Amino acid sequence: MTTRHVVVGVDGSVIAVRALDLAADEAALRAATLEIVYAVPDRDEAGPVLASAASRVGHRHPGLPVMTVPAEGHSAAVLAERGRNAALTVVGCRSLGGFASTVFGSVSRRLAAHAPGPLLVVRGDSPPHLHNEVLLVLDDEDDADTAALAFQEVELRGASLRVFRSSADRHPVPVAVPRRRSEWTASYLPAGDAPAEVGERHPLVRVASRDAAAASTQTLLEATRTADLAVTARRCKQSGHGRHLGSLARTLLHRAHCPVLLVPAGQDGAASPAS
Repeated sequence: MTTRHVVVGVDGSVIAVRALDLAADEAALRAATLEIVYAVPDRDEAGPVLASAASRVGHRHPGLPVMTVPAEGHSAAVLAERGRNAALTVVGCRSLGGFASTVFGSVSRRLAAHAPGPLLVVRGDSPPHLHNEVLLVLDDEDDADTAALAFQEVELRGASLRVFRSSADRHPVPVAVPRRRSEWTASYLPAGDAPAEVGERHPLVRVASRDAAAASTQTLLEATRTADLAVTARRCKQSGHGRHLGSLARTLLHRAHCPVLLVPAGQDGAASPAS
């Protein structure tokens, strides 16, 4: 039996291969089917790239269920639609100069603002880590959905969780701590709690102190050097030029040293990436 599928976009580039490898790892972790998507003007062109991708996954994860999907249309729009009911959508992003003005960089940028579900962005200069640490980066008091997904990732990986808050306010931030699989306990971690105090109550959680977390963007970015994953909410603003990511998610996507998992926040609905 498999659970919900994991979707990954490929295009034959090196960064797409890195996204493919991570997506296969994530699908295996979830006992899920991996859906490999290649959007091209002519579906007949997709065959060789999809066959190569499926072969690579088969060698790295024998027995993992794989679907290959040739599709016509804009890559971002296709991936957003294919990932609408997916557990995770994975895409690569060239990191030179932030989101580079390349085709795949454009796909990453559009998906980051429009994907309807969780989106894992694999940066071009973020090598795979084995630190067994997940970062949860909170920017709002009502980040329960983002926290819940971060704890699921911690549980899947058997990792520790480090929490950063982007603001210096002293209001409590709601998070959930897993006691065991499929069991969750609601908990409020006051912004002033010291890491040692939280660790005594919640062994799975290491919380950065409020002052350290709010000290600078550089503090957070340095923490991504020793993390396998950074999880944060995707908050978008609408302007005359379309939808734009909030500053926190944008900073992580441009400068983090590990893959970034974006979680749709609250009522932040997803418009069409092609709009």
